[in-house]
Amino acid sequence: MILGALLIGLTGTAWAQRAVDNPDWKEIEVPPPPAFDVGKLITFDVSPNASLVYGVDPAALRISSSDGVVRYVMVATSASGATNVMYEGIRCATAEFKTYARYTPDGQWRAVANAEWRSLFSGAASRHALQFAKAGACENAAPPSSVPEIISRLQGQN
Repeated sequence: MILGALLIGLTGTAWAQRAVDNPDWKEIEVPPPPAFDVGKLITFDVSPNASLVYGVDPAALRISSSDGVVRYVMVATSASGATNVMYEGIRCATAEFKTYARYTPDGQWRAVANAEWRSLFSGAASRHALQFAKAGACENAAPPSSVPEIISRLQGQN
């Protein structure tokens, strides 16, 4: 709860100022998207008026010790049951996220062409990633120490 309150108060500028500037940072070769199970999603609130329910499969969460990126499979589900599934990463140190791939209706992952890091504070397209960061994927400007810690924080939000 306290973490959420602290992160809510951080603006994009404040978050970036907290980041450790590392000009030598390099993203690892991104692993392929992990398997996911929509029946095991931990959901979290994105906004009170959201028409979609967002969740992550805890078994698909990863924290890279090499580059500090939290990678996950995000599932957005509409009231009619339609889903949009994305393989993404959050770089807590810079308050950025990247969509690596999208899951297609025919059950295949399609890589996002020219995937780039975008600010968590860039607007509606980043709202789910920002709320995921606030709900547990980031501990201020750093990833949590473990995947079970992320899961515990997410479950505490419900």
